[in-house]
Amino acid sequence: MSTVRTILSAKRLELTLDRLCYSIIENHTNLEDTVIIGIQPRGVFLADQINERLLKLTKKEAIPYGKIDITFYRDDFRKRDEPIRASITEIDFLVEDKKVILIDDVLYTGRTIHAAMSALQDFGRPSKIELMCLVDRRFNRQFPIMSNYVGIVVDALNEAYVRVNWGKKKGQSEVLLFANKKEAQDS
Repeated sequence: MSTVRTILSAKRLELTLDRLCYSIIENHTNLEDTVIIGIQPRGVFLADQINERLLKLTKKEAIPYGKIDITFYRDDFRKRDEPIRASITEIDFLVEDKKVILIDDVLYTGRTIHAAMSALQDFGRPSKIELMCLVDRRFNRQFPIMSNYVGIVVDALNEAYVRVNWGKKKGQSEVLLFANKKEAQDS
């Protein structure tokens, strides 16, 4: 028996994305010296949405936007049963003295963010790094990392699994909570 629960419906997710964008605009005013970097693979879906909405809201032609692969910066990349499948880092600018908004879909243990900050240093020394995540699982942290911009906070058992389903069309995305990871993979 499935114990899946919708924690953000498509409509609420759209509102949440708008709220996150307005928070960025409020804190970064004109977005000068601000760059957006999505963490591969799942954070990129959120970063794409945020970048697109910010461009519309601010009427800017472009905001420096990149995608970072953290595969070889993870502390567990050697502990695998299967070969690693790395993504591609797509950052064609330096982050030196820039305000970086690092984006991931779910903040869980903090290990992914830790790895992303290490990987980011290959592109310069930012003046500031802020974190945006759609879902913050705050009681499961293994590193002292917290998000500056949060869509929703989920307090769930350690076995629980949060999955963000990004629909191909607007209004088809949702955030689901499963009893465990196997159940999420089976659905």
